[in-house]
Amino acid sequence: MKILNFGCAGFIGAHLTHRLLAEGHTVIGIDTHHDKIKELLDDEQFIYKEQDIRTLGSALGELVSEADLVIDLIAHANPGLYVRDPLDVYQLNFGENIKIAEACIQYQKRLIQFSSCEVYGKTVVSILPDKLLQPEDPAYATFSEDTTDFILGPINKHRWIYSCAKQLLERVLHSYGLRGDLNYTIIRPFNFIGPKIDYLPSETEGIPRVFSYFMEALIRGTTMKLVDGGVHQRCYSYIDDAVECIYKIIVDTHDVCNHQIFNIGAPQNECSIRELAELMCDIWCTVFSKPPQLLPDIVDVTAEQFYGHGYEDSDRRIPDITKAKTLLSWEPKCGLRDTLIQTMDYYISQNTVS
Repeated sequence: MKILNFGCAGFIGAHLTHRLLAEGHTVIGIDTHHDKIKELLDDEQFIYKEQDIRTLGSALGELVSEADLVIDLIAHANPGLYVRDPLDVYQLNFGENIKIAEACIQYQKRLIQFSSCEVYGKTVVSILPDKLLQPEDPAYATFSEDTTDFILGPINKHRWIYSCAKQLLERVLHSYGLRGDLNYTIIRPFNFIGPKIDYLPSETEGIPRVFSYFMEALIRGTTMKLVDGGVHQRCYSYIDDAVECIYKIIVDTHDVCNHQIFNIGAPQNECSIRELAELMCDIWCTVFSKPPQLLPDIVDVTAEQFYGHGYEDSDRRIPDITKAKTLLSWEPKCGLRDTLIQTMDYYISQNTVS
């Protein structure tokens, strides 16, 4: 296939581009940077265009018209930016992405649209903590694609604009699908992790994901900061497992992905942010033989101190992956500890520890 991949050089995009080329597909990749895919630029099957979608203009339609399949990974996925510039988050994550969908409608192309597990928002436990007999029951935090209601915070917690923009995009694609205008598949990633997930904080502007903060603390000796005590829980999914599922959706061997939404995640890999910090410290010492005296301090900070005013977070999110298991015969293989070891190994190999 000739695949048009918007966001080909981000964390997910880079790994997916590798897989697509390895499988013999031709990839037209669009992104604003190529740091994570430098080794692919000489591949004859890879056509890379360093371009911001906001400046593509009429070229967008030309690119879509030439492709057999369109993948849209373009998004602001930076919690610090949700708080600092929510309008820009909306304009890119909905305003620019809907143009890709409309081009797919115009040229009758299948669209694989990446959304986010953040559309689910918070659990009922977060708003009714004293009303439930067993608030720790995972059932309250297990999110299903077609049945779970979304619970978001108030407007002044403008961090939720990311979730809202993604949710609105999903609803519009669904509406186009109902009318018969668009063949789409929506993917909701649950906390993918692996090599190249982010630059370390000292190497870039903005606020990357939590793993990169903790990795920098281990490498540079800075402090591990736990937002609101690190009690929030996540299920971390190894990128290779995730790409395997994504590729099954791309080839859709049995034609089961049309107009479907898929959670992709590893429900067995749940831990709190505090447990993540402690596990990374343990791996640092036991697997990579780093001296214990280099372990960073772990301190609690408030969300406002770390992100700024307007931040709020989802308390817990576990993916129901029944649909991926049933329709795609997929389930994740990599456990949490191995996921962290492989990801940490990449960053340690890229950085010299003095």
